[in-house]
Amino acid sequence: MSHDDFDIEPVPGLPERPPEGERILWQGRPDAFALTWTSLSLPWVVGYFVLLALWRFGTLVDLVPMGQAVGAAVPFLILGAIVVALLGLIGWIQARATVYTVTDRRVAMRIGAALTVTLNLPYTQIAAAGYAPGRRGTGTIALSTVGGPVMSYLVLWPHVRPWRIARPEPALRCIPQAEQVARLIAEAAEARVAVPQVAPAEARPAPAAAAAVAAE
Repeated sequence: MSHDDFDIEPVPGLPERPPEGERILWQGRPDAFALTWTSLSLPWVVGYFVLLALWRFGTLVDLVPMGQAVGAAVPFLILGAIVVALLGLIGWIQARATVYTVTDRRVAMRIGAALTVTLNLPYTQIAAAGYAPGRRGTGTIALSTVGGPVMSYLVLWPHVRPWRIARPEPALRCIPQAEQVARLIAEAAEARVAVPQVAPAEARPAPAAAAAVAAE
């Protein structure tokens, strides 16, 4: 994991140019509305303010004229609309600041609006990828990782699988055509893991040196 708030990205979404031979297969970002709706619990916020307005109306409808009861409930709806607008702005900023990148070697996530963080997840560190369909034709791909340090849930949020706090799972949240992207990740990971890893052989002693050791 790395971040540099002052470095100019040579490739959008990546802190540096991909190594020679690495190919970018897909890049994208979350759908702003879907991200706001799911990660910021927009339905619950809307429902909360609607219930407050109904409660206020219900407590006054038998005590004052209908117009006054409605007028007393309207401020709750206005306050709710302001809160929803602010949450929508936060969700839009989060979506615009995010770039997900899938290459033939890794999954990279440039996330964070105030503090920009770039996660590099090689396929050799991804144990599984789970796909969950979402709203407006979007979906979320959660990545279960092995090895490396446990990443902070707060640092990853909202680009994380919900409620997996003990061991957070980075997630490509609310992306369009998520099913195709999940298939692309699966195929690239399978191909990458199947490639034999060539490591230099341990240095062997020269025959004369070996004979000397044996004579001792």
